[in-house]
Amino acid sequence: MNQGRFVTRSAHYWPQRPAILFRDRVITYRELDERSSRLANALIALGAQKGDRVAVQSFNRPELIELECALYKAGLVKAALNARLSPEEAVDALNSSQARIVLVGPEHVASIVQQASRLPDIQSFIALDGGQAGFLDYSALLAAASPVSPDVEMDASDLAVLHFTSGSTGKVKAAMQTVGNRMASLRKVVMGRLRAKPGDVLALAGPITHASGMFIQPFLFQGGTILLHDRFDAEVFMASVQKHRVTACFLVPTMINMILAHPRLKDYDLSSLRDVTYGSAPIAPSRIKEAWKAFGPVLSQGYGAGETTGGLVILTAEDHRIAIEEGREELLFSCGRAFGESRVRLVDDAGQEVPLGEVGEIVIQGPDVFAGYWREPEISADTLKDGWLHTGDLARMDELGYLSIVDRKKEMIISGGFNVYPTEVEQALYRHPAVYEVCVVGVPDATWGEAIKAVVVKRDGHEVVSDELVEHCRQFLADFKKPRSVDFVSELPKNANGKLSRKELRERYWDGQARRVA
Repeated sequence: MNQGRFVTRSAHYWPQRPAILFRDRVITYRELDERSSRLANALIALGAQKGDRVAVQSFNRPELIELECALYKAGLVKAALNARLSPEEAVDALNSSQARIVLVGPEHVASIVQQASRLPDIQSFIALDGGQAGFLDYSALLAAASPVSPDVEMDASDLAVLHFTSGSTGKVKAAMQTVGNRMASLRKVVMGRLRAKPGDVLALAGPITHASGMFIQPFLFQGGTILLHDRFDAEVFMASVQKHRVTACFLVPTMINMILAHPRLKDYDLSSLRDVTYGSAPIAPSRIKEAWKAFGPVLSQGYGAGETTGGLVILTAEDHRIAIEEGREELLFSCGRAFGESRVRLVDDAGQEVPLGEVGEIVIQGPDVFAGYWREPEISADTLKDGWLHTGDLARMDELGYLSIVDRKKEMIISGGFNVYPTEVEQALYRHPAVYEVCVVGVPDATWGEAIKAVVVKRDGHEVVSDELVEHCRQFLADFKKPRSVDFVSELPKNANGKLSRKELRERYWDGQARRVA
């Protein structure tokens, strides 16, 4: 078993077809196969052995795709750091992974040089752009290495990837994704989430070290082309869709918001899009309807995590059509239904399955469930119980299997003895046309212990006052769930992955409090 063989096979089938487009560069399948084989052999020549960790920190560029293919071929483990991690977070992640080799993009070289003395396990530093003192040159390493894949035989249980969390909890964790997990991920994407054929183009502008990258190998498996952006710019992205006749893309809600708000949206032809997949954060139903109008009937969204090796629940384009065109708006608050090979259940604190319509924790069993957290046996044991992954996410399921996320278990607010789920309150607020973004947190209250506060970014051209939003919630929520106060801000804090940082926002209101609600 070796997933790197699929790239070699694709190069045999479609040698001259573009595998990667990046700025003015075109990398064919033959070139991708040869370059990734050369890199695999170069890493082995540096002393890397099967199972060793190889780290990388860089913004999006073709070398990240070459590296992933190379690591599969060589039986090495990818430890990809978010490009936006702070130097301290990067040191923690590198030391935690015990990586022997690190590849570094030009924006991160100076930081890595400054921290090098704190990285005792790293034996080789490689500069992706070359020409850096103390760093090996990426291109020179490839030029000196063999173009024949080492094709290391792997077992399903062998480690393939350390997928780092965003660090929002204050402690870096790495989900251990096995070779079998990654094969399961490829199967479920090809079977049910993103089918493609040669000539199709997938545009990726989010960091491919994380969620966006989960679509790369399945797309290459099918002979498609990856159109890679180093960062997201709404106008550049729309222009690229028009120029390259992009057929598929993965967007986070912030990207969708920026595209819909762009004054030149109607100037670009986006009609080539057949699949616009979104996820990673909540989005207002009103915004989904706007996106449906802008992109066409091509939207789908998913639910998953590093612990599930990508998405395993999907709200399909047909589900979106039913919600928008047949008046079933409640479906837009759902993340969809389970697909692929895994089982999804909702359970109570005793591990018993809850009745339909009641809130329970999402637990998952199947071949895409990770092997635990790297060097964290206690946390792993608390997360993996009797073969089931306990996600910490709370949800309801209806009679047709649609799953609606209520909140993170640890983010539940207890106000006056009642359980309140921030996401549920946010969903109600998103129904108001003036709400662009919102984050709900529990804040200190002498009477209630915690009071519900909504922090809102207003949409351009809309005015609304606190009392109006509180009254708006009355028609959707029980009285004890309504916000007791609303703050308006120009922007909400986000973590390194671009997700709303509820923890950071909440800390602003609890700073200096002697007693804190967990």
